[in-house]
Amino acid sequence: MSVESFGIEKEFLSNLLRQAREGRIQLPEFQRGWVWPERNIISLLSSISLGYPVGTTMMLRTGGETRFKERAVEGIELPAGASAERLLLDGQQRLTSLYQALMLNRPVRTQNEKKHEVEGWFYVNIKHALDETYDRENAFRFVPANRLIRTDFARDVELDLSTPEKEYAAGMFPLTRVFDADDWAEGFREHHEYDKTASKQWQAFNKQFVKRFEQYLVPVIELSSTTPREAVCQVFEKVNTGGITLTVFELLTATYAADDFDLRQDWEECRQQWTGDRQQVLEKVSETDFLQAVTLLATYRNHVEHAGAESDRSLRIGCRRSHMLRLPLQEYRRYSREIVAGFQAAARFLHQRYVFDVKSLPYGSQLIPLAAICAVLGQEWNTHDAQQKITRWYWCGVFGELYSGTTETRFVRDLTEVVDWVRGVGGEPRTVQEVQFAPQRLRTLRTRNSAAYKGIYALLMADGARDWISGNDVNVATYFDDAIDIHHIFPKAWCNRNGVSREAYDSIINKTPLSAHTNRVIGSTAPSNYLARLVQKEGISQDALLKHVQTHLIDTDKLSADDFPAFFQWRERKLLDRIATAIGTEALTPSESAS
Repeated sequence: MSVESFGIEKEFLSNLLRQAREGRIQLPEFQRGWVWPERNIISLLSSISLGYPVGTTMMLRTGGETRFKERAVEGIELPAGASAERLLLDGQQRLTSLYQALMLNRPVRTQNEKKHEVEGWFYVNIKHALDETYDRENAFRFVPANRLIRTDFARDVELDLSTPEKEYAAGMFPLTRVFDADDWAEGFREHHEYDKTASKQWQAFNKQFVKRFEQYLVPVIELSSTTPREAVCQVFEKVNTGGITLTVFELLTATYAADDFDLRQDWEECRQQWTGDRQQVLEKVSETDFLQAVTLLATYRNHVEHAGAESDRSLRIGCRRSHMLRLPLQEYRRYSREIVAGFQAAARFLHQRYVFDVKSLPYGSQLIPLAAICAVLGQEWNTHDAQQKITRWYWCGVFGELYSGTTETRFVRDLTEVVDWVRGVGGEPRTVQEVQFAPQRLRTLRTRNSAAYKGIYALLMADGARDWISGNDVNVATYFDDAIDIHHIFPKAWCNRNGVSREAYDSIINKTPLSAHTNRVIGSTAPSNYLARLVQKEGISQDALLKHVQTHLIDTDKLSADDFPAFFQWRERKLLDRIATAIGTEALTPSESAS
């Protein structure tokens, strides 16, 4: 944005409010609702009545390529055919509060100090407003909709302002008359029989209070109609630091709505395509994730279709915020359904790698390039060679822990490089080339906060780890029906009693996927005891039990001997070998022995 793309002028408050009433000033659809409580409004009114500054207002001039769906300021019923000349970006709460209090001409719905909804009118006590020793905010009163203030016991009327005559008698000026005070002033003087004291009181009040509203100037920063969409978004967030961050989805929703397209409804329809147990791994895919994947695919398609024009910024592949904000509606329409299919294919791919739900998903962020890769390849991704390559890339991302932190650049690299690798026109992707897994890292994997922890869990199930009692393989049905989860092999209680450090017994090396029933039967005793109990009470032969245990990369001799250090070292080597196979690297050398 250049300096010429915005300007600043002072405008009369009354003119701004009238322009809002006429629909010349409106809100972009992404602005949230009006939420100011009663005390905030009174504080704002008090500041203006004293001539104090209340901050600048920022507007966007309409008529450019950046279009948003418009809506009226809260409480305004727009005249037929009203079209906004400017959209209010900053100052919504203040301008809306002032319109409600000064020009609405019906009770204001707001909140009291207890955050209860209340409805009423704003008044000011003329006498108190003229008293320089009186706190100006305390001169204002918020009066119920029926204009009656009752005592605490709601029996007696403390203040009745239900008619103009009663307003005159009480010396309470309704703020709704501040821009049209002449008739009320005449009624006030007439009620007091043109008494000189009353007339002088009004003259002083008119000069010191009413005129300040009439003459109040608001600094207005106006962005030109040529301001790009991403700049509008950034400016909006900078000036709304006290509010909730405006998401890309909300901004695009308002943008697409200008062309009568409901992005939110469309997203809900897309999300419905992956409901049910078989799609649980996609449960946490957000609207922003979806937009990011659509943008990644759209920019990739544009780049491929216009190969040789890489210098054109609009043809670069990307899915950062700025790229998403530039996504045209026609491209969203064109590619969104491809991405729905891409996410469905990604879910099938993950199921085949024994990742069944969000809890066991190593990286939610890796779903974005995976869905885009599946969308680009279409049926190509079903071939054996493609599956082998995509699987290796996937585990490299997981065990290299390459999808933590800022990942948009990697999304772009992985989409282009994996697709080219699968199609035989490119070498190994950088994610595959760069992967490193330090052997000592294995011992530090203790919770699901780590992607690699979840990756080992999935590899064990994929390699045929059977439930120790039932002997069932893990699949999508048994995973949910038998409540498969990761549990300790040497129980925590036994380890604590026998001096095994928590760092060792809580490591993934001492954990494996088991059903909830099997874990309950294991209990807290030594492995030699629970193995014997499983044979005696669960109707399983010792040979069958040991074979089931061995499918978990466990040396049953060391387990039966309750030899934790030997068990730990043996299984550590086996898990490192399995990781090396998954990521396609040379053998990994274990660390020193466990204690």
